[in-house]
Amino acid sequence: MAEEAAVRAQAETVRRLKQDKADADEIAKEVAKLLEMKAQLGTDEGKQKFVLKTPKGTRDFGPKEMAIRERAFKAIISCFKRHGAEVIDTPVFELKETLTGKYGEDSKLIYDLKDQGGELLSLRYDLTVPFARYLAMNKITNIKRYHIAKVYRRDNPAMTRGRYREFYQCDFDIAGQFDPMIPDAECLKIVHEILSDLQLGDFVIKVNDRRILDGMFAVCGVPDSKFRTICSSVDKLDKVPWEEVRSEMVGEKGLSPEAADRIGEYVQLHGGLDLIEQLLQDPKLSQNKVAKEGLGDMKLLFEYLTLFGITGKISFDLSLARGLDYYTGVIFEAVLLQQENERGEEPVSVGSVAGGGRYDGLVGMFDPKGRKVPCVGVSIGIERIFSILEQRLEASEEKIRTTETQVLVASAQKKLLEERLKLISELWDAGIKAEMLYKKNPKLLNQLQYCEETGIPLVAIVGEQELKDGVIKLRIVATREEVNVRRESLVEEIRIRTSQC
Repeated sequence: MAEEAAVRAQAETVRRLKQDKADADEIAKEVAKLLEMKAQLGTDEGKQKFVLKTPKGTRDFGPKEMAIRERAFKAIISCFKRHGAEVIDTPVFELKETLTGKYGEDSKLIYDLKDQGGELLSLRYDLTVPFARYLAMNKITNIKRYHIAKVYRRDNPAMTRGRYREFYQCDFDIAGQFDPMIPDAECLKIVHEILSDLQLGDFVIKVNDRRILDGMFAVCGVPDSKFRTICSSVDKLDKVPWEEVRSEMVGEKGLSPEAADRIGEYVQLHGGLDLIEQLLQDPKLSQNKVAKEGLGDMKLLFEYLTLFGITGKISFDLSLARGLDYYTGVIFEAVLLQQENERGEEPVSVGSVAGGGRYDGLVGMFDPKGRKVPCVGVSIGIERIFSILEQRLEASEEKIRTTETQVLVASAQKKLLEERLKLISELWDAGIKAEMLYKKNPKLLNQLQYCEETGIPLVAIVGEQELKDGVIKLRIVATREEVNVRRESLVEEIRIRTSQC
């Protein structure tokens, strides 16, 4: 028994020594981590060694950039509201299973988050899938909504062209069972209105239909199993020439050269109603039920677009594919065009600034009973639009106002801080956007210069004589004209004058 107790005691001692060593190793690791963090943060003197930067594919926006962005947002929101849309918002992350399998080959670009509280989450990739989840979850079958929010893509950024990993999308969607092509035509009208309003230059809105594409693939000999992957290849035609796309379809995706060549005959066609009529008579396509249905709807769409007066900017383009898996009908994409050069060559695309289409099956993927809610929508590529507007304003050297201040409350003599505070409080309470300098006795010249620098149009000057006379001297900064205004009339006078600016 004594020997057995001695063995147990020895074993316990060994176990403790091992535990102590493990604990020591763990402590050593933690100390090493802390020392490494300290080294990154800098020495005790506070000298920082790490580089201050935003994460790859993101950027900060200062007051000037934000003023440009707000101007564009205002035009877009105004258009969405003009067409009767309500606004919604959804979480920035979704359950991973909500996003899985909705984006085809682009699914690899979804940002996955670590398991938090027993849920596998991903940052939203777009605003369309969360919208479909919202409809199914709340059993909504009819809504016209817009949603402006940030989305995230684990992509290779090209920031000079407005391609980021974190960026805004501006979406407008119509959900519900309606007569064919009426909501689809309105979405195209909205794109036309926004691009015209923002004055970005010449543009074209390409339209196609996934049913026409699927029918085309079928008559060209593409196996059903390869429809989506071949669609993804065709989607690259706006960026690379046909020869490269053909090589990818044949070499990487195993399509027969004959099928690829037949596809090539179609995807290089573009036009309007005349092309639709031509394809309706095509001996192969006209025999395909799906393609014929798509062409019939495309003809109807062009009739509505003619009534809207926008067909001059619309091109029926068989190369347009839009690789997202959830599209089921009409698809469209707006691209800006470079102006014709001196040699008179055709205008060329400088990038997509809007896209969308019909996705009738997406809501049903979330509904337990598979109930479908037909949807069509458009997303405005706001980041590329911002890039264009920024470059244009930089080139024009136009001065951008970063505040909306209507009037600066100033004083002509010393010891008038209390009077300035009383007057500015009156203006704020009346809804006037007003500022003052944070000095007890600022020089009048400094106050006037501040208005020149910031673009404030009016100065309300408090002076000893004005206080006695019950008036405020109102100075128009642009003309340097000064008028005395009764204090009780000041608010109305500021409103009238700033509405003219």
